[in-house]
Amino acid sequence: MAEVESFTLDHTKVKAPYVRLIAEETGKKGDVIANYDLRFLQPNEKEIPTGAIHTLEHLLADLLRDRLDGIIDVSPFGCRTGFHLITWGTPSSTEVATALTDVLTTIVNETKWEDVQGVDIKSCGNYRDHSLFGAKEYAKLVIEAGISDDPFERNVVK
Repeated sequence: MAEVESFTLDHTKVKAPYVRLIAEETGKKGDVIANYDLRFLQPNEKEIPTGAIHTLEHLLADLLRDRLDGIIDVSPFGCRTGFHLITWGTPSSTEVATALTDVLTTIVNETKWEDVQGVDIKSCGNYRDHSLFGAKEYAKLVIEAGISDDPFERNVVK
């Protein structure tokens, strides 16, 4: 059985919100991809409701690409406490945390419903399950707490 790194993480030791490099892998042709843990909420204490996390997923997929090169995918964790970020190359956790802080600030202060891409029946598999209000509320919580570039020590990135 394959060992999945995320399942070996002691979720009782981390201190959310944070950015954590989960893994970096080099392909047969030398291409490097990285997988990050963008943890918004403390595991096993709170979770983001589905409408809010769904809207955050759409917004992060759009807005993070304007701030970080090489994004392949942004996907919510099944536990609804954060997201995977998959990239070509390996930006530092500090770079990712800075970009994420900027994106969440944009969501809170500037984003309107018309700015959310892919929320109609043709472009979304569950278009009725979105909440911009919820996305903004959870983005505020993360901004207020500050995003650390270390999962175990609070080292908030400015």
